[in-house]
Amino acid sequence: MEVEWLILADAAQVVGNKLYLLGGGWDRLMVNSGFPVNQSIGIAVSFRVPWNETNEQHSFEVEVASEDGATIQKVGGGLEVGRPAGIPPGQEQRVQVAANAVLRLNSPGTYVIIARVDGTEGRRIAFNVVPGALLPRNQGGRQQG
Repeated sequence: MEVEWLILADAAQVVGNKLYLLGGGWDRLMVNSGFPVNQSIGIAVSFRVPWNETNEQHSFEVEVASEDGATIQKVGGGLEVGRPAGIPPGQEQRVQVAANAVLRLNSPGTYVIIARVDGTEGRRIAFNVVPGALLPRNQGGRQQG
């Protein structure tokens, strides 16, 4: 089983194995309110399940970490994909999962989202948190010299 893709959004949901995103695909968050900040995000993950791995229990995990590797939030679960009637032998299947969370971001920097399946990292994406123009210079998390 593989992680096909991983998308960061403002909000995400899966209904009937169709993915719905609001504000999807961003990789930069500008903060004007000061740090720490609580930020709502949506994360969508697609898994490709090979024919020979259907009807088996699989585990997945999605972790959000800071640039120093500290876990900010983690969510996981299990999934099992059956073989629907009429599916051609050997055909892979796509399973999509979406999660929405509120992250506490303590400072600007690079953050990473890591998707794992059955304990193995399948994909990672990074996003940058930057102080906005309205944020006083001493609130950006870095000393000005």
